[in-house]
Amino acid sequence: MTERRVYMDHNATTPLRPEARAAVHAALEVPGNPSSVHAEGRAARALIEKARGEVARLAGAKPAEVIFTSGGTEAARMACHAAREAQGVTRLIVSAVEHEAVRASAEASGLPVETLPVDSEGRADLAALKSLLEAGEGKALVALMLANNETGVIEPVAEAARIAHEAGALLLCDAVQAAGKMPLEFASLGADMMLLAGHKLGAPMGVGALVIREGLPFAALAVGGGQEMRRRAGSENVSGIAGFGAAAAAALAGLNDFAALARLRDRLEAEIAANAPDAVFFGGKAERLANTCYVAAPGLDAETMLMALDLDGIAVSAGAACSSGKVGSPRVLEAMGVPPALSKGAIRVSLGWTSEPDDVNRFVASWSRAYERAKAKVKTSVNAGAPRPLASVES
Repeated sequence: MTERRVYMDHNATTPLRPEARAAVHAALEVPGNPSSVHAEGRAARALIEKARGEVARLAGAKPAEVIFTSGGTEAARMACHAAREAQGVTRLIVSAVEHEAVRASAEASGLPVETLPVDSEGRADLAALKSLLEAGEGKALVALMLANNETGVIEPVAEAARIAHEAGALLLCDAVQAAGKMPLEFASLGADMMLLAGHKLGAPMGVGALVIREGLPFAALAVGGGQEMRRRAGSENVSGIAGFGAAAAAALAGLNDFAALARLRDRLEAEIAANAPDAVFFGGKAERLANTCYVAAPGLDAETMLMALDLDGIAVSAGAACSSGKVGSPRVLEAMGVPPALSKGAIRVSLGWTSEPDDVNRFVASWSRAYERAKAKVKTSVNAGAPRPLASVES
């Protein structure tokens, strides 16, 4: 009998929740275009507005503040476009640990982009933020994620928003990793815009949202229709949106269960540390999401570790899932000042609603075997290079 595979890459994509699957299937049976006025169209429109309310509750926002998109990447592009075209923004300040989707969207806006540094745990340097805001000219948009997708470190968004607003700036919060994993309150965070992605919390891929503060000027990126209150043209992805809403409701109801994953994560780290005293847990001294562990040890290679774990039936990653499966230089760790010799072996483990205690047992056993093989290889290599003792000469 084949042993079941262990999925521990929830920060890349969380498996589809049964509630979302049921909502998608039901929506696929509704034939109407939500912009049509007949009964079928009104039924499709009702599904969208129900989902809008569910996503708004998850985000702690008003339904009218939610704009459905194809995902977090499109939402980021829309936010940067609106900042330039409607909100008077003339420069962007992007944290050094932002997701590439946000950084690339900032750079594509054509506005000057400055980088906000972080400390050794990956937390934004708020003193540096004040200095950047004071030193520059023009209105700024500050991009600071709520929880990092690689380390799980939770950023001081509310304080950053206060600093930004005092300087006449706006704040964009990427909450893609945080949504469904910690309580969200859009207004209390002080963010002006916020990004969400359905597949990170159990919805289908290809649906997300931009949450925009009520009353903030907005310029649509996609034009040609009146959908989403004229903020995003194009016929809505009704089934995907319905699944997003159902997943949002399930994630909100399961927040306490998600918080309990910290016990599994902490056990995983304790057992790894017992087997590998030189292991390093990045962001481990900061407040983190309950499900995330980013670990390395000297002498390890991430690609080799991933292959070994995969062969043992365990799915993890080496960081952000945005590079077509490539294992590259961990930009987040570089921003934290981690030496390349250590960061090249970094593995991200992220738990979720399907995780079980035995998953931790299997991961620890597999990772530890790979660790021992790597250490043995290094030891053999060192011994092979050592000078041989001189042969004795008899007189």
